[in-house]
Amino acid sequence: MDQPLPTAVSPHRVFSRSQWAALRADTPLTLTAEEVAQLRSLNDPVSLDEVVEIYLPISRLLSLYVGATQALYNATRTFLGSKDGVTPFIIGIAGSVAVGKSTTARILKALLGRWPNTPKVALMATDGFLLPNAVLLREDLMERKGFPESYDLPALLAFLNDIKTGKRNVAAPVYSHLVYDIVPGETVTVDRPDILIVEGLNVLQTSRMPRDGRAVPFVSDYFDFSIYLDADETVIQRWYIERFQRLRETAFRDPASYFHRYAAIPQGEAIAIAEGLWSRINLVNLRENILPTRARAHLILRKGVSHAVEEVALRRI
Repeated sequence: MDQPLPTAVSPHRVFSRSQWAALRADTPLTLTAEEVAQLRSLNDPVSLDEVVEIYLPISRLLSLYVGATQALYNATRTFLGSKDGVTPFIIGIAGSVAVGKSTTARILKALLGRWPNTPKVALMATDGFLLPNAVLLREDLMERKGFPESYDLPALLAFLNDIKTGKRNVAAPVYSHLVYDIVPGETVTVDRPDILIVEGLNVLQTSRMPRDGRAVPFVSDYFDFSIYLDADETVIQRWYIERFQRLRETAFRDPASYFHRYAAIPQGEAIAIAEGLWSRINLVNLRENILPTRARAHLILRKGVSHAVEEVALRRI
């Protein structure tokens, strides 16, 4: 079922790890090994070498993109006679569950925030825009959680629109992975960042275009740059099950956890449950909704079994 990156006719230029690492040029390393360890997610053993060889070239590339894009925004403001402030640069990060999106987002946030001009960088996961469990249960969508239809898309689009127009103190809902649900009445505020990183499963998803030609914005319409984290299905499945096992030893042991019931069951039973969740929900979502959007990304990071990025594909301008 996996579809290898095209090489003959492709909108992307493909680089080996060593070729990509050489594009770092003189970009300074501003993170320590200890800081990288704090930024990585459970079961995602990203190393300082990975930061140097993969993420520093991305940081350099993004610095060029941000500068060029802000110049374009300034030209547009001049044309319109507008005196609005800086338009935030928005980066989208997509990919399957357990592929390492959160780690990538946090590392990029740390690196971008330490550029010499110290931009204000914010990070937002689309989990906060999932419909509450009560709604998902009522609509018979709990088994489709994480699928496009399980999100409050109008609220997410309104959030991104407010960010892009430079609105102050834009609020977003808060999602708790502990209780596996939206936290009622709790919000997080994003206040006019220079750069916003948006991380989520389906952020590059599109829908059927309307026949009448009316505007139907997609989440990705607000992105200035997008990244897709990629790996073979079988590899991601392995990571998912390994993470499930790690969570049984950590977060699932909390009595408040939605998945607390899985903490004390026998290992064989737990693995069977994880495999069922993967094949019944996450693999279906990957095949139907996430993987088809891969080619839309500006940058594709292809990971191997060890979690290390082995190949990078950059969209041609």
